[in-house]
Amino acid sequence: MSTEKNMAQVLPRLSAELGISAGQVAAVAKLLDEGNTIPFIARYRKEAHGNLDEVQISKVQERLTYYTELEDRRATILKSIDEQGKLTDELREKIETCMVKSALEDLYQPYKPKRRTRAMIAKEKGLEPLADKIWNGEELPPDASADDLQGARDIIAERIADTAEVRGYVREVFAKKSVVKSEVVTPRPEQPTKFEQYYDFQEPISEIPSHRYLAICRGQKEGVLWRHFVVDPDPVIARIGEIVGRGDSEQMRLATADAYKRLLAPSCEIDAATEKKLEADRAAVEVFAENLRNLLLASPLGEKRVLAIDPGIRTGCKVAMLDETGKFLVNTVIYPMQRTAEAQETVARLVEKFKPQAIAVGNGTAGRETEAFARTVLKLIGAKDVMVVSVSEAGASVYSASETARDEFPDLDLTVRGAISIGRRLQDPLAELVKIEPKAIGVGQYQHDVFQPLLEAKLDEVTVSCVNKVGVELNTASAPLLTRVSGIGASLAKRIVEWRNEHGAFKSRADLKKVTGLGPKAFEQSAGFLRIRGAANPLDASAVHPERYALVERMAKDLGVGVGELVGNAALANSIEIKKYVSDDVGLPTLKDIVEELKKPGRDPRAVFEKPAFRDDVTTIDDVQEGMALEGVVTNVTAFGAFVDIGVHQDGLVHVSELADRFITDPSEVVKTGDKIKVRVIGVDKARNRISLSARTKPRGEGAAARDGGRPRPARPGAAKAGGSRPPRQSGFFCNPFANL
Repeated sequence: MSTEKNMAQVLPRLSAELGISAGQVAAVAKLLDEGNTIPFIARYRKEAHGNLDEVQISKVQERLTYYTELEDRRATILKSIDEQGKLTDELREKIETCMVKSALEDLYQPYKPKRRTRAMIAKEKGLEPLADKIWNGEELPPDASADDLQGARDIIAERIADTAEVRGYVREVFAKKSVVKSEVVTPRPEQPTKFEQYYDFQEPISEIPSHRYLAICRGQKEGVLWRHFVVDPDPVIARIGEIVGRGDSEQMRLATADAYKRLLAPSCEIDAATEKKLEADRAAVEVFAENLRNLLLASPLGEKRVLAIDPGIRTGCKVAMLDETGKFLVNTVIYPMQRTAEAQETVARLVEKFKPQAIAVGNGTAGRETEAFARTVLKLIGAKDVMVVSVSEAGASVYSASETARDEFPDLDLTVRGAISIGRRLQDPLAELVKIEPKAIGVGQYQHDVFQPLLEAKLDEVTVSCVNKVGVELNTASAPLLTRVSGIGASLAKRIVEWRNEHGAFKSRADLKKVTGLGPKAFEQSAGFLRIRGAANPLDASAVHPERYALVERMAKDLGVGVGELVGNAALANSIEIKKYVSDDVGLPTLKDIVEELKKPGRDPRAVFEKPAFRDDVTTIDDVQEGMALEGVVTNVTAFGAFVDIGVHQDGLVHVSELADRFITDPSEVVKTGDKIKVRVIGVDKARNRISLSARTKPRGEGAAARDGGRPRPARPGAAKAGGSRPPRQSGFFCNPFANL
């Protein structure tokens, strides 16, 4: 903050807002100012900030940014008013103690440079004395004309509208008590639209959920709907009169009504709409972020050889063989639908030669048929231990055509790159998905409608968090993956890969210091999140930070063993008396982390991989029958329900009212992306490719039908798959709802 006075104001405010102490806020602010990253602060500086987690630290950073911007704006406003010669001590005090952006703008409103207004014109005509008489309740000149009185009222209306307390009151009314109303435009569209349920719709602003508001905003953007905020004007105008306190003369009443209808209501409606949109954006971004987090932290198959198949009918299936580390070995094309015997022979030969432990099949067009083909081949050659796994293709075509893919495989066709990506996603979803723009992965809600900088910042935050939570193997990580490591940006990541290509594998974390441009700060921030398996020092393969190596060596010495004997030995680690090692800069939180890491060095926090169990006899929507009990995988969680892959080309929708036997309002209370879930088919609309599912285990009660409050569920449009020509995967009630939203 720019002054100690304002920092003193901010600390208790942030403490109350975030539910943490002012000391913790100050500690985080100091650590951030020193150039530390959020993952580093959360993991390796727990004593300094009192063991806050990444979410709390991120909130502190977000609010500190808000107040920094507030300070910058405050300085600009003070300078502007001072240059006008209108900065009184009283006004300065109000501005310097104001801690809300909108309230600060209200204080500045009377002094803002304005375009030529009706009030300015009236003043130029010499009508300000007449306006003052009305304002002060004095007797009006008998010769005052109607035009003169109108001009005087224009001056008063602007004076009222520029009053900070009045503007703040009206803004609050629109923000908290208005009704959001949408109507179809005139002339009415001749063809049906996906916004028909909003042609005559209204809901209190305090109750409308984000997904409905964003649907209305989209309808307005596409020229189908007209949206406005409705407020009963009479009580508002009456209250404005009370705030102004200038009597109840006819001229004041007229001026007050004019101030509200002409000046205040339009601008405050815009303010409310902007704030509501931002609120809805934040909610949609949080949905996207949570889905992305769960997808990035999905269970990896691990270091196993994988034969990857990108299904296709007309152009054939692209096949790529990968070794345990994801290294590309060979590729070919097969035509299982047209030249079955030849395709069987090709796959059998690849399986027998390279002995993959899994076959990864993309879940796009002909995905289930290709899975069945692969199982048939394995059965024919007796390869019982090889599993066949369906893998999401979302964003694979985007990766295939990207600069990253061209750098990795300059000599391969983009269709082969797509197959490689599918195989690597099975081996390690996180390592592969970080190469793709998160919006192309398809786990969001209205991602093209929300404020893009907000979305991009949040998704980057989530990706960085996930990468650092899991840790990165330094000698095999790609540049895009290294870019997400704490303290390492794109340029350093590229230099690390170049150094590795020129000098061979890193033998220790200390070797990182040999990379050009990687200084002490970057090493401090990144080293703990990088792993080197097989290093001479076993701690290099763990999450123990190099700054604590000496401490671990001391622990080992006190136990009478070497560091190599201590690392990975849970019994020895449990025998460490951690209180003995508490010091000024190392407290119990860090010591407990060290001991846990010594027990299981480099442990992957992700769950163990489990293959989805789709029914072999259910491969298309034609096989889906009402009443069927199926197992599926949650592919997206939205504000109104969850989409579930049941092994056909269309994801089914489990509406929020069908997700649990108990009443819930937020689907994320009970499911997350990647969850395996048992569902029952409660509706199939083959004509429109819609599947309705239920996860309830008990019959619905009488009150359950009204769980959605009788409000409409916004339509979700279909869209072509981003970056590719293949038909889109269909999703439940709404064709691929996230491809172009």
